Amino acid sequence: QVQPVESGGGSVQAGGSLKLSCVASGFIYSYCMGWFRQAPGKEREGVASIAGDGSTTYVESVKGRFTISKDNAKNTLYLQMNSLKPEDTGMYFCAADQFAGKSSKLISLLALDDGSYNYWGQGTQVTVSS
Repeated sequence: QVQPVESGGGSVQAGGSLKLSCVASGFIYSYCMGWFRQAPGKEREGVASIAGDGSTTYVESVKGRFTISKDNAKNTLYLQMNSLKPEDTGMYFCAADQFAGKSSKLISLLALDDGSYNYWGQGTQVTVSS
């Protein structure tokens, strides 16, 4: 059983940076892991993901500003967020799943789909003020 626990959220001014961490108990080196966010009144959206082979996927709105990475030895997933904007405000969730039996191509298509993940953290709040 994989249990993600997020940390690192906070309040920053626009243009600032935050680094989120997610410690996932269990062996995650082969898992696809992702960061999702949900703003008040909006649906949850995929922000970034990293597959077991290290390939990454980003939503268009964060490309060039956010970087996802993981440290398998520490069972930890990271999201470095730079040049933050007020529209980045929301609850950020870490998710993990084996995507068992799925090809790399299919994983890349599903990596930002929240319905594809079975293991979720409780979330950490990110607030960006203008």
